[in-house]
Amino acid sequence: MLYDLIIIGGGPAGITAGIYAVRQKLNTLLITKSFGGQVARKAVAIENYPGFEAISGLELIQKFEKQLRKQKVDIERDLVVKIKKIGKKFIVFTESKQQFQSKAVIVASGADPRPLEVLGEKKFIGRGVSYCTVCDQALFGDKTVAVIGGGNAGFEAAIALANYAKKIYILEYAPKVGADQINQERVKKTGKVEVITNAALKQIKGNQFVNSIIYQDRKTKKNITFPLEGVFVEIGSIPATGFVKGLVDFNEKDEIKINPRNNQTKTPGLFAAGDVTEVKQKQIVIAAGEGAKAVLAAYDYLQKQK
Repeated sequence: MLYDLIIIGGGPAGITAGIYAVRQKLNTLLITKSFGGQVARKAVAIENYPGFEAISGLELIQKFEKQLRKQKVDIERDLVVKIKKIGKKFIVFTESKQQFQSKAVIVASGADPRPLEVLGEKKFIGRGVSYCTVCDQALFGDKTVAVIGGGNAGFEAAIALANYAKKIYILEYAPKVGADQINQERVKKTGKVEVITNAALKQIKGNQFVNSIIYQDRKTKKNITFPLEGVFVEIGSIPATGFVKGLVDFNEKDEIKINPRNNQTKTPGLFAAGDVTEVKQKQIVIAAGEGAKAVLAAYDYLQKQK
């Protein structure tokens, strides 16, 4: 089957694109390994999405998915590994060796957690090292943990962990944390969190599970060791773009360059939306809007091809 449009990604941008594509009467396939993206993994409490005074990331994405499944859109649970363009037709290859064809493609694959790249990190993934607070916070009841990263994501992780852990350290590499003031105030109210700035994590140690970390005080250059049972990594993300190399241009962060007016990449018929792109603000509401914008642009492109 030749689809009008294939959407790659099951986060806010991809799901919104799917809903809008059906409204434009486009024969659409959405391919995603799982629904939710970073919203489901990281957004513990969302208080700035219109229509909801407060909602968890998981609950919000479940509402997104429920609405999508009511539309006449095909859904394939798979991982895209490569895209080719032959003439005016795109061929999308997946991890399970399937191939799908379409006249246009929207890449909304989001981003994956950025690793620390420190000694011991890979060894203890799933054994004390976590990239998903929502998934793993309940495993650290009455334990001491560290959150690496002093931005909003790090502070929000600490706030969520305060419901379980007995002590939480936030380690920030820079001299100052970057979290919003409201998140800093909430962290203080927990009474469980200690913020350490100018901290460069050097090593995660343990036996079967994590039992300590070593970080360097960037002012004194001294290495400091203290015991704990968990490390939550919140230092940003890396765009999931490996499958589209050769068809798009990237910026210095490996984000896809797009025309901001219509989300078009350098390849005609190939669009991108959400956190995978160079759009500066990484917000749920912006990703959803970008998904809608990309579909409307794809529709215009397809009309011109007729």
